[in-house]
Amino acid sequence: MASKTKLDAWVILQLSVLFCLSSCSCNIESQQQQESDRVINLLPGQPSSDTNISHFSGYITVNEDHGRALFYWFFEAQTLPSKKPLLVWLNGGPGCSSVGYGAAIELGPLRVNQNGDGLDFNNFSWNKEANLLFVESPIGVGFSYTNTSSDLTQLNDEFVAEDAYIFVVNWLKRFPQYKSHDFYISGESYAGHYVPQLAELIYTRNSDPQNYPLVNLKGFIVGNPETDDFYDSRGLLDYSWSHTVVSNQVYDQANNACDFKHLDWTDDCQKAMNLVFQEYKKIDIYNIYAPICLKNKTSALAEDLVEKVHHNRLSRMRIFGGYDPCFSTYTEEYFNMADVQSALHAKTTGKWKVCNDSILNTYNFTVFSILPIYTKLIKAGVKIWIYRFLAISVAFLKSILFFHSNEITWRFFLS
Repeated sequence: MASKTKLDAWVILQLSVLFCLSSCSCNIESQQQQESDRVINLLPGQPSSDTNISHFSGYITVNEDHGRALFYWFFEAQTLPSKKPLLVWLNGGPGCSSVGYGAAIELGPLRVNQNGDGLDFNNFSWNKEANLLFVESPIGVGFSYTNTSSDLTQLNDEFVAEDAYIFVVNWLKRFPQYKSHDFYISGESYAGHYVPQLAELIYTRNSDPQNYPLVNLKGFIVGNPETDDFYDSRGLLDYSWSHTVVSNQVYDQANNACDFKHLDWTDDCQKAMNLVFQEYKKIDIYNIYAPICLKNKTSALAEDLVEKVHHNRLSRMRIFGGYDPCFSTYTEEYFNMADVQSALHAKTTGKWKVCNDSILNTYNFTVFSILPIYTKLIKAGVKIWIYRFLAISVAFLKSILFFHSNEITWRFFLS
């Protein structure tokens, strides 16, 4: 009996040693991977005063068999990163880059300058309060890629959410020190689909800890989100009329021809709404009170805002992230510089684009309302923030009605 007890103790000791060695090996490997992704030197055109910025960039594989990998750019919080939450940022489109928009124009600490050859420090960066993780999603966007071309024809919301989930899990393996941090997801425009869908997937899989790792999800944030096709389309028409973008005659024609309750617009509705879209060729749809950019077609001129997708369904507007009259031009210039791509550990076989039109044109739009996810996650206690820039004429205005109709408190805020 004593002999068996000693044997059991020896087995337990050996297993403990093996576990420790395995854990140490994993930690060393993750640290090595982190350091290989660290951006060591100043980026081209980065002011020398910005040396205290700690950031990493590289790839996370989401499907080894198909050779799919998503590119990320991660900025640690400016102070106390070990105590601040982790926030993932996704841009929409579909097909637009979170590096080119979110990181380099909007909320990242380094903004591309107006010459497209350098960077300025952003005093209002969100990494003052959080560790910021920008992800170029889905594959085919920015520096993200697949070695299986047929993947690009399969893109839909479910596909994107699954890849994004695997990215989060694998990224946390590379950066295990952030596993315990409060985790938030954020984004804008068509990320009004991506963000809630990823949150729902994490919430669902967190309830099955034997098969899935825990992600410490606390909430999500969406800005000017595409939320529900009926509310969003109805809202665009009403906004265009109430802000005198279109005449009474155009508004009446569209209002009489369209009920927006059907996925396929009638020919009369399509013709009427095309008259609405035509008016946005004269102004900037992302800030109707600001001058438009005349540099080239990557600006917010409405020439590129109307795309035919999903058979004969509506001409879907590309909703770029935030107000952007010309900065997309500058980011394309900057991120196509060879020394910038090298510094960020990026792989590219062609020109980097702030938005990939082919993603938008071939995307399979199969989900037309995200509102049921809101209902589910609100009941589950997930924190949700929704914000809207009042000068942007696209997305979400009418979706506010849903929250009012379901007795959810809406707090109006101006800044």
